[in-house]
Amino acid sequence: MAQQNLFIGSLAYATTDDTLKAFFEQIGEVESARVITDRDSGRSKGFGFVEFKNEADNQKAVDQLDGKELDGRAISVGLARPKEDRPRRDFGGGNDRGGSSNGGGSFRQRSW
Repeated sequence: MAQQNLFIGSLAYATTDDTLKAFFEQIGEVESARVITDRDSGRSKGFGFVEFKNEADNQKAVDQLDGKELDGRAISVGLARPKEDRPRRDFGGGNDRGGSSNGGGSFRQRSW
């Protein structure tokens, strides 16, 4: 079975992977700590994940750190839900009839 992660919400934008890890090490040895960032801007999305080496530390962290302040914000700590298998979003062109889309849009063809 996969290791259970903790979901950490309401993070300050200034929180980094290192400060998140240091904060949770007061509970136990941290395997990994990740602040999720926006792919384009690199700015924090305000949440992250922590994984302890000892899974028993997960519940201790929820009990002791949920609602505590980190970098000036009260954080929420809970068990992360397993990643769902969701279909990939398709940003391809075309229309809902399966054909190519020639009309409309910002690149209309001119007929002289």
